[in-house]
Amino acid sequence: MGFQCGIVGLPNVGKSTLFNALTATSAAEAKNYPFCTVDPNAGQVTVPDDRLEVIAGLANSKDRVPANVEFVDIAGLVEGASRGEGLGNQFLGHIREVSAIVHVLRCFKGTDITHVSGKVDPIADADIVDTELMLADLQSLERRTEPLIKKTRGGDREATAMLSLVQRARKILEQGKPARSMEVAKAEQSLFDNMQLLTAKPVMYVCNVDDESAATGNNLSVMVSDRAKIEGSACVVISADIEAEIAQLDNIDDKKEFLESLNLERTGLERVIRAGYSLLGLITYFTAGPNEARARTIPRNTAAVDAAGIIHTDFARGFICAETISYADYVSYAGEAGAKEVGRMRQEGRDYIVKDGEVVLFRFNV
Repeated sequence: MGFQCGIVGLPNVGKSTLFNALTATSAAEAKNYPFCTVDPNAGQVTVPDDRLEVIAGLANSKDRVPANVEFVDIAGLVEGASRGEGLGNQFLGHIREVSAIVHVLRCFKGTDITHVSGKVDPIADADIVDTELMLADLQSLERRTEPLIKKTRGGDREATAMLSLVQRARKILEQGKPARSMEVAKAEQSLFDNMQLLTAKPVMYVCNVDDESAATGNNLSVMVSDRAKIEGSACVVISADIEAEIAQLDNIDDKKEFLESLNLERTGLERVIRAGYSLLGLITYFTAGPNEARARTIPRNTAAVDAAGIIHTDFARGFICAETISYADYVSYAGEAGAKEVGRMRQEGRDYIVKDGEVVLFRFNV
């Protein structure tokens, strides 16, 4: 699995410019007027991970298959979207399909690009989007309440549990807090997920700054960063214009030199992906052989049998064991044979928790 991020925000904050840069395509128009993106544009990008190339070299793999992230550029939201204003219904519907929200906020001034509100205030912009999502969630919960009450009268246990969640979520939202701030017990998580609340999705704020602030941020991005810390959200500072320039460079050395000239260690794409993995609690493990070396994305704390299942259901159904080597040992002992010779390959059972960076070979029989 990978993950799908929906790029959202008010019109003219740089969403489409960022999308084009991250996906290195021109699938979405980036023009100086609202609603230039009517339908969501999706683009897959590979997850940069230097470990894959190292593992492939040691395994003499013919092919390298990196993990993927999908970005979806969603039409700009305006105040009143929860009531259908602008492209509100489309916007809200498309957000329900993604696993995380990348909320782009304008953190640069200038009169050449108009702001929909007439002034640059990223916190106020964030509040508009949050309010519309919370209002949409409240409407959704209100529609659910009466049918659930009727079912509980008939003794439906699942409806009783769901009604409790709905009532608690409504209370949280009515206090002006997103649904993700609500405490949910492990036994309730599946029901909570089925509610498909917009404000339950993890959020990453992307501060779109001017070129000069790309490495250090500015006063506006600091305000957003402080907000993200309070919420437990992620925050990344990016100049969409710089990312667009980087996307035009094919040569790796040219990209590196360009980044160094701006005092940047990594591209915005890498920083967004790293923050996204952390936000969603994702890790990468590897499989490697003569045909291919492949990076595979799984949630943190995934059991070996479930990690096997993402390759093929037969791997999980006929699971025997997982032969695992840490990335450090795989490199130190020059691959699988060397690690096995010194006893650094371990045989683990179905409940073993796969670790980030491990090279894993699954034994199975069906």
